[in-house]
Amino acid sequence: MALIVAILVSVSVVIIESVESIRAEYGELLLAIEWGFTVLFTIEYGLRLACVHQPRRYATSFFGVIDLASILPTYLSLFFPATHYLLVIRILRVLRVFRILKLMEYVGEADVLMVALRESRRKVAVFIATVLATTVILGAFMYLIENATPGFDSIPSSVYWTIVTITTVGYGDIAPREPLGQALASVVMLLGYALVAVPTGIVTMELTRARRPPAVVARCTSCGVTGHDADAGFCKRCGGQVTREAAPSPPAR
Repeated sequence: MALIVAILVSVSVVIIESVESIRAEYGELLLAIEWGFTVLFTIEYGLRLACVHQPRRYATSFFGVIDLASILPTYLSLFFPATHYLLVIRILRVLRVFRILKLMEYVGEADVLMVALRESRRKVAVFIATVLATTVILGAFMYLIENATPGFDSIPSSVYWTIVTITTVGYGDIAPREPLGQALASVVMLLGYALVAVPTGIVTMELTRARRPPAVVARCTSCGVTGHDADAGFCKRCGGQVTREAAPSPPAR
């Protein structure tokens, strides 16, 4: 718990130090505190490597990589000054609280989420590829229509406008002026509402599947017909006894 408090304080120091007025007045003090925490976490990382049975396995594990990444930016800042702001990655180390407090049910929920994301990755990848192709095409059309309008002076700029519009962000730094361009912009806006819902639906479907208990097949012992109601005791075709068995697992992909 003391380690988690130290992590939160060190991340707060990095965040506060990014404020120019505070850095101008307390910059040296904050830098000293930052280095103090880095030395502390470096010692702790070395002790973890020394006390575990398989140091290489720990070093390449999720928490091992996070522990190493939480101390490297300070040392890299000696050569690349701006990199020390990457120390905010230390906040990921707070995930250890789930182990400390034995909140394993939360870890289980995270596993369900990871399974859903892993199973939906192909569908989401196809969807993103389709959206990227659509944005390039729409951006090219907007360039043809609005090439005289400031901001639409190239296809990349027009694609940028399409992405901003289709994701419903709408910065407003570029806007079409031609009637045909405004009509196309209206189509892109309406399309954006439809596109945002698609990946959400894909992941939600996989979450439902991941939470679903193992499927059970109701099979007739006489004729072997399946597809009976969940509470059926007898076959709807021949009247034979119905037994239930676990559904076969899907083949590995």
